Amino acid sequence: MVDAKEIKQKYLAAKEELFRNPELLKEPFRFCSDFSALVENFIYQAISDFGLNCALVAAGSFSRRELSPHSDVDVLFIFDEAEGNDDNIGSYITRLWDCGLEISHTVRQFSDIEKFRDVDLHAFTQFFETRFLLGNRKLYQEWNKRLIASLLPEKKVEILKRFFDDNKARYKKFGESPKLLEPNIKFTAGGMRDVHVVEWMYSFKNEIILTDQSEETQTEKFLSILKNKMLLSRGEINKLEKSYKLLLKTRNILHLTNKKKNDRLEFVAQEKIAAEIDEFGGDWKKFMKAYFAAAGVIYRFSRTMLKRFREQINAKISDQLLVELDEDFSLRGDKIIITSNKELVFQNILRAFYYRGKYGASFDEYLRSMIIDAINSIEEKSEHVQISSVFFREILNLEENVGKTLTAMSELGVLQLYLPEFKDLIGFFQPGVYHCYTADEHTLIAMINVENLCSEDSFMGRFYCLIKRRDLLLLSILLHDIGKPISVSGHEIIGAEIASTIMERLGYDLEEIELVRFLVRNHLVMEQTAFRRNLNDPATLNKFASSFDSLEALDLLYLLTFADLSAVSPVIWTQWKSDLLFELYSKTKKMISERLSGAELLSEKEDEAIAAIENGNNSLLKEHIDLINDLGYLKEFSSEEIADHVRKIEHGLDVEIFFKELSSFTNITIIAKDSFNLLARLCGALAINDINIHDAKIFTRKDGVIIDTFNVTEFRSDKLIDEEKYEKIGGDIKLAVANELALQKEFLKVKTKWKRIENLFFSKSGKIKVEFEKHDKYTIIDVYAPDKLGLLYQITQIFTSLGLSIYFAKISTKEDGVVDSFYVLDGRGYKVSSKEFELIRYELTEAIENML
Repeated sequence: MVDAKEIKQKYLAAKEELFRNPELLKEPFRFCSDFSALVENFIYQAISDFGLNCALVAAGSFSRRELSPHSDVDVLFIFDEAEGNDDNIGSYITRLWDCGLEISHTVRQFSDIEKFRDVDLHAFTQFFETRFLLGNRKLYQEWNKRLIASLLPEKKVEILKRFFDDNKARYKKFGESPKLLEPNIKFTAGGMRDVHVVEWMYSFKNEIILTDQSEETQTEKFLSILKNKMLLSRGEINKLEKSYKLLLKTRNILHLTNKKKNDRLEFVAQEKIAAEIDEFGGDWKKFMKAYFAAAGVIYRFSRTMLKRFREQINAKISDQLLVELDEDFSLRGDKIIITSNKELVFQNILRAFYYRGKYGASFDEYLRSMIIDAINSIEEKSEHVQISSVFFREILNLEENVGKTLTAMSELGVLQLYLPEFKDLIGFFQPGVYHCYTADEHTLIAMINVENLCSEDSFMGRFYCLIKRRDLLLLSILLHDIGKPISVSGHEIIGAEIASTIMERLGYDLEEIELVRFLVRNHLVMEQTAFRRNLNDPATLNKFASSFDSLEALDLLYLLTFADLSAVSPVIWTQWKSDLLFELYSKTKKMISERLSGAELLSEKEDEAIAAIENGNNSLLKEHIDLINDLGYLKEFSSEEIADHVRKIEHGLDVEIFFKELSSFTNITIIAKDSFNLLARLCGALAINDINIHDAKIFTRKDGVIIDTFNVTEFRSDKLIDEEKYEKIGGDIKLAVANELALQKEFLKVKTKWKRIENLFFSKSGKIKVEFEKHDKYTIIDVYAPDKLGLLYQITQIFTSLGLSIYFAKISTKEDGVVDSFYVLDGRGYKVSSKEFELIRYELTEAIENML
């Protein structure tokens, strides 16, 4: 028997030589096949002399001959009866590992076939995807014979149905969209597993085992079957092969660059892989656009084949139950079918999609395939599409399913042919720590989200249902990011012009065009105002309200803003943001309806608030309110809380701390005497307790008493603060107020822990930007930066060192980081001179860069 060390040295050397072959890496099928053959060869060298009393077979990607550099090498030991063979199996595995072959093994016996068929879909699927390596070949042939025999008709249907459920569960776990910005190459929708699932279902349905002893990969073999049996058009098969090869090549390079098994294509890896593939020349955006296109092809193939399988196992609906829609299309159950022999021209394709949306149906597999082939033919011939707006505008006017219909149109390549401007949006990468989707997917999800409001028993739901021109709202959502491929900066301005051009082409009148143009041009304004500005500031309200010519424009912008934010990621849309948007909307609506200025509106609300809390002639309350002189305070706290504040202040205690649970945050309110750098010290005390500050409001009485309130969450979970932590947090706040908390020393203690957290939750990339805005009373400073623990502490430290006083602050999570907004005055109580702007910008930028 050959020495294990000698085999190991040869194996590792051969593997290293294969991994370092750049030409081989360009051919992913050949690379994986050669690597699989290499592993197989050394398994044979390691244990061929053992005289196995079982069948040793390859499983999983090893069986498919699709091993990536750090894939699990799965094998099965198949016995007629496994009992009593533990020692033999142990000796086989020990020998393999001694020879450097890190094998993952499973032991199976014939009785496992029926056992796992009924209870474990994944294990049973593995049985059908094996390839003989060593041992008793006759036993293996009997195993396969029994596998096929176990596929009784009713069991086969049951297994296929379980695949549909399993696919949904996988999408839910790893991502339901092929346009996720950081996809799992294997498991996300549009990933390699989509092809594997179709292979398995085809294998079960047709009672065949696809793996054999040939040197080609299983996917290559399956593509040949599709081609030979004409299950897809040649063009679609070629696209599918090209797409799968790109994903497989990406996976191979990802494993090599990470030096471990990792199938998540993160931002950093995308740049590295783009540099490794010649055709992209280091252009990671070009690479990801190609990747998303490939994932889209795979996803479309998967959906087409799964629809076919579903139709084949479901009971057919009698033609007597057909509902004729027109001379070309009919409705059979929940399927749109084509009933004429006419050529499927583009205008009829749009008509088919109109019916799809109107009846909440889908296309039968035959019509779906016809549409795909027709679109491919148009693209290959570079034919000009005859434009007619009739059915497209009818789709936008549907009562429901507009977003779903346009999503289906995009998936099959129809939308981008009809609206060429949308084509550049497809696969357009939106870098940012919070963005989950490409620009096209984000847009379509936004449309679906706003339509879903109709099913909600909420203010937003009822509000959406009352909108008269939903078609214009949905069109504005469709076009709101249309300018991004030209330039992300200023895309709302560019997009407004593109929207005008598109709407003129579609035959809309001038008034309709101007409304959608306004919505696209201003689709960022409402969120920027609500999340970064003081909504109890007359100047802010006047500026925002002056943008609107009508209540309709306000209503539609409110819904557009919701749609846009809700489709960025689940992290972005919170109850806090919902409340802020509603506050801005309701105040603006009242101002427009009643022709009020911001000052008049706030004065009215101030009178109401004071009346509600005065409760007779309480002179202390009146004095307290006069000393604060800020309507925001009256809105922030209830009358009971304000009365409590007065009592605590009158008792003369050094510091009072209040914790309160809100729906999305823990609110921490601190009452103390103001002192130098106090706000920065409070932010530091919260930071060392791993607290994320979402919103800070600073109220300062004329006698120097501060009432600072923070809406916070636990950084790692983004959930409310555990009550058990209140005592520790309160103690640190008290030390901070007394200036007895050694923050630099505390930061050093948590530095290692913070690094781990930041590596998990944050991207270090992102632009740092400092902007200034004019205001009647204050200087407004917006600080854009990547999110980071302790960021607010550092910023407030800089403000203090520059002699600036913060009167109001808002912290807003953005798709690519945070925007911290501050209303400040200089040390004399005046607005900051514009001459100081560059110094402030420099100091803030340098401090944040040092943090990163």
